[in-house]
Amino acid sequence: MRVVVCNLHAGVDGWGRATGALERVIDLAPDIAILPESWRGETLDMVAQLDAAGLRGHFAPLARGERIESASGGSSWQPPLAHFTGERGINLTEHRQLSRAQRKFRQTHPVHESGEWGLSLVSRYPGPVEVIDLGRLPRERVSRVLLLARLEVDGHPLTVAALHGAHLSHGSPRMYARVRRYLDQLGPEPLLLGGDFNCWRPLLRPMLPGYQSRVRAKTWPAYRAHSQIDHLLSRGEITTQASRALDVGSDHRALVADLVLGGV
Repeated sequence: MRVVVCNLHAGVDGWGRATGALERVIDLAPDIAILPESWRGETLDMVAQLDAAGLRGHFAPLARGERIESASGGSSWQPPLAHFTGERGINLTEHRQLSRAQRKFRQTHPVHESGEWGLSLVSRYPGPVEVIDLGRLPRERVSRVLLLARLEVDGHPLTVAALHGAHLSHGSPRMYARVRRYLDQLGPEPLLLGGDFNCWRPLLRPMLPGYQSRVRAKTWPAYRAHSQIDHLLSRGEITTQASRALDVGSDHRALVADLVLGGV
């Protein structure tokens, strides 16, 4: 089975230029995909595109916001073309947390559409998806969630957990402690945990002991990656046939892993 983890950045790159990131992910023919920063808007609906490609599961909206487009993009320090603010149902565009550069960007680039920004966990395999609320960290405006899918892969059970993690400076060790407590309660069946963790592997390892990394590759920033902050971890009887990181047009590189589950 092929698993893809990719922060879609609402379909734009690190300079704020529209790309076909989702289309490239779909072209990779994943059986399971974990997609932080998916976008569901008035004209661009990534959830519908995934469904049309036979990848179904759950989209957890984390915030409402605005998708801002420009034909030329901008320099790497500018806010991304897709700039989101606010918690569920609340527009925080003028919130004091916005930087001067972000305010200037909004003033000079028209809003393209409104919509929802969130985390997607989709698969070609049947199974329910549960949403676990991890709560809100002290320095964040939105609640983090863990998506948990219980799938059946050719007769074998597999649990897949998806996460868009908070930055360490926002208190992510608390979040990972909650994730660990929840996952430790699950049964012995094989488990995958993936997403944009906003955390380097050496710092992540002590917070999530007992997990193996299925892809070791630098993912951030996509154009000149120097760090791995996107991860695909496993426990149980899972082996890797092949793995790599690819630039698909987002500001993160995508992780691609071909895995074997148990005796499958």
